[in-house]
Amino acid sequence: MLSYLFIGANDVDASAKFYDAILIPLGYDREVSEGQVSYSLPDTVDKSNGPGTVHVSRPFDGRAATVGNGMMPAFRAESRAQVDDIHAAGLANGGTDEGSPGTREAYTAGFYVSYLRDPVGNKVAVFCNSADESGE
Repeated sequence: MLSYLFIGANDVDASAKFYDAILIPLGYDREVSEGQVSYSLPDTVDKSNGPGTVHVSRPFDGRAATVGNGMMPAFRAESRAQVDDIHAAGLANGGTDEGSPGTREAYTAGFYVSYLRDPVGNKVAVFCNSADESGE
């Protein structure tokens, strides 16, 4: 089971604005402490260590945050409409498009996904598995 993700940020406020836009609509709660923004699901007992907690902060080693080539957290949405809305919110809050919402030929027909880059350049996916175009 995944406990937590730590995502490096050079400008924590700019990155938090992006992650607020994509994680809060998915039901994550936001907490700030000691220059770090953390997101966890409401029923998470240990908000620091998950499961599924996301931490956004400057790297602990003091060096600049850089893109993790090949690293891509993926967050599950409830519907295709929510994937669309979150993709738009990510773009409006400092993210860049890495793949518009839609199905992909390489995946199953019900797998609907969008890809974004956060302000540092990390790739993030938001997806749902749904049987029809309405996302139901």
